[in-house]
Amino acid sequence: MLEKRIYLDHNATTRLHPSVRDEMFLSMDVFGNPSSVHSYGQEARRLVDLARQRVAKLIGATPDEIIFTSGGTEACNLAIMGIADASDVRRRHIITTSVEHQAVLNTCRFLENRGFRITYLSVDSNGLLDPSDVEREINEDSSLITIMLANNEVGTIQPVAEIAAIAKSKGILVHTDAVQAVGKIPINVKNLGIDLLSISAHKVGGPKGIGALSMRCGVRLTPLLKGGHQEHGLRAGTENVPGIVGFGKACDLTMAHQDEWRETVRVLRDRFERDVLNQIPGTQINGHPTQRIPNTSNLSFPGVNGEYLTMNLDLAGVAVSTGAACSSTDNEPSHVLLAMGKNAEEARNSLRFSFGIDTTSEEMDRVVEHLRYIVGQLRRTGRSQEKP
Repeated sequence: MLEKRIYLDHNATTRLHPSVRDEMFLSMDVFGNPSSVHSYGQEARRLVDLARQRVAKLIGATPDEIIFTSGGTEACNLAIMGIADASDVRRRHIITTSVEHQAVLNTCRFLENRGFRITYLSVDSNGLLDPSDVEREINEDSSLITIMLANNEVGTIQPVAEIAAIAKSKGILVHTDAVQAVGKIPINVKNLGIDLLSISAHKVGGPKGIGALSMRCGVRLTPLLKGGHQEHGLRAGTENVPGIVGFGKACDLTMAHQDEWRETVRVLRDRFERDVLNQIPGTQINGHPTQRIPNTSNLSFPGVNGEYLTMNLDLAGVAVSTGAACSSTDNEPSHVLLAMGKNAEEARNSLRFSFGIDTTSEEMDRVVEHLRYIVGQLRRTGRSQEKP
């Protein structure tokens, strides 16, 4: 009998939860346009409003602070571009880090081509930012600080609340990309003190193609899309009702189980790392030892090409990745690991293992076995550093 395949790439995406699928399926019979005033439209509007309440509750926001988008990328674009376009023409300086997701980095690069000045702050060898570096770079031209809450590749959690306190004292807005943090650590936008926060449904058992931007009341944004009045006039276009319903249900489920799941997966991950380090000589952990989301393990295997190892693990029935899904096909070493001081070879020797709500200890034992065998074989063949 063939062994069941093992999925350890939950930071790329998660399985659609069966309860989410069921609720989305039922919502498809509600065909009215949520902007219509008749009963068909208002039935759809009720579903959207319920989902908005559920999403807001998960992150400690109020429903009127939630703007639905097509995903985390659009939410980050709306936050950064929206602030840039709405800011005083004299305030054209944005502060970010060198380890952000491409949704933030490429938006900032686009703004650089429009004449904005972007400061890309460095991180230490654990991927952690020093808040004093942020304070040092703030000047009278600064309009926005955008710092991710948890890194998608190594899991390091940034001191966003401390950074937000610094920014608030200087009158500067703060956006955080919380796509990888939602459901994995407690999030409350009020406690963080931030102005804008981006999240995505498919990272918490929801559908792809739907996300949200939480925007503090009083913040002024220029919309990316021109059209109707949907989403408080900030995101034109008829709402994706089934996607929004699924997002809301996924947040509801996450809210109910996240505390228990966080501890369970942390214990599982720590055991996995301990076994790998004990059984595979030379293995190194990338990311902060304690300030890290509980489901993420980024490991370096010296002398073994990460792409080669990923392919061999896939043949053995184990799905992992060499880094962010959005950049896993560009054959370039991870920009995150390079920013943490790794050289190109060390970055290419690394794999990301990201665990989910359904990951089991038995699966971890099998993965360690496969890793020990495959890494040993690749090192013995002398072909382990070749590109596949």
